[in-house]
Amino acid sequence: MKFSKVSQLGLVSTLGLLVATLLSGCMIVTIDYVYVACSTGTSAGSAGQIQVFAADAESGALRMVDKAVSSGGTQPVALATTSDYENLYAANAGNKTVVHFTIAGDGSLTQKDSVTLPFTPSSLAVNLAGTYLYVVGGNNPGQLAVYSLSSGTIGSVAATETLTVPGFTSDLIAPTGVTVLNNGNAVYVAAYDQSAYNPNGTVTSSANPGWVFGYSVGSNGALTPASGSPYQAGVKPSAITADPTNRFVYTTDYASNQMIGYTIESGSVLEFLVSGPAKTGNQPSSLAIDPRGIYIYVANSLSSTVSAYSISLPTGSPSTVVAATGSANNQTDSEPVSLIIDPSLGRFVYTANYLGNSISGFRLNPDTGALTATQATPYPTGANPAALVAIPHGNHAVQTVTP
Repeated sequence: MKFSKVSQLGLVSTLGLLVATLLSGCMIVTIDYVYVACSTGTSAGSAGQIQVFAADAESGALRMVDKAVSSGGTQPVALATTSDYENLYAANAGNKTVVHFTIAGDGSLTQKDSVTLPFTPSSLAVNLAGTYLYVVGGNNPGQLAVYSLSSGTIGSVAATETLTVPGFTSDLIAPTGVTVLNNGNAVYVAAYDQSAYNPNGTVTSSANPGWVFGYSVGSNGALTPASGSPYQAGVKPSAITADPTNRFVYTTDYASNQMIGYTIESGSVLEFLVSGPAKTGNQPSSLAIDPRGIYIYVANSLSSTVSAYSISLPTGSPSTVVAATGSANNQTDSEPVSLIIDPSLGRFVYTANYLGNSISGFRLNPDTGALTATQATPYPTGANPAALVAIPHGNHAVQTVTP
């Protein structure tokens, strides 16, 4: 069968339109930007950097979209953003700084200002109103510092608290995490007593080793210890988070392989959940609650897995989620130390894998909470990634729950 030149041109045009249609259907649509704090090398003096990845709306796969920027120091350990997703903060343990970046519409970062801390930082949090930055760190003594924020710029110190255990005021208290309630009324710090828990050295204290410190937040950022604070929290609390309805607080116990939950009572007081603690994998190091407040996920650094739980909305008690077929262990790359859930769809979970030099990705089933690996995971990063945050891309609404 022969075609005229006109027919041939028409066929070529038709095939071209078909190919273009297929390609447009396969175009990557970015739903989130994911930021990872890592280093240029594994030596102690290696410069810190922040890499930017775009998350595909359909598959959750990550691709790097911009060159890495300096974290403003060495050994970055924590990241946080304001709730409007216009500002990012990086804590650098190597030079004791917190560095402020603005976030452009394309996800790129521009360094703006910084503050030098009187202690080595370990964790950061920003209140929902974007008016205060909470920083914890040090161990001699452990401290919580509150900095005022104005349009993202770091201002003066609004409040400071020294972390001590009653009756053991000379013990070395090491804070590992901080979280602030969505309503801004309280802040909680996870910490452990290095004088009472010291696997590689001498124990010099008979105090309980694990604690959660609770504070009510007053006008101008003033902090008032909650009645009964600090609260016992196992052996070595490693991370802490609060649910979006301001009713529950959870912390991971790195040494006992468990997650401990509390209800928040009047006056920011914490009480243990009726059921619990919940069993985790080995050495849980990070946790996050999905934006709807239905599921909670824990990164287990030694097991290199993610544990998934559903949350009983009336009681806050976590129950183990039955994993999807073929992904029962929710395996990550080596040593996940940070875990986030994407804020746009609440459908993807990512871990920063410190020894794997990578990010692992999972698709979250919103009906069951089960996880399945995303396409082409894990995704290579710089050396020793230690922290993750994500922001939504586009003008769609993010996933939230109203208390």
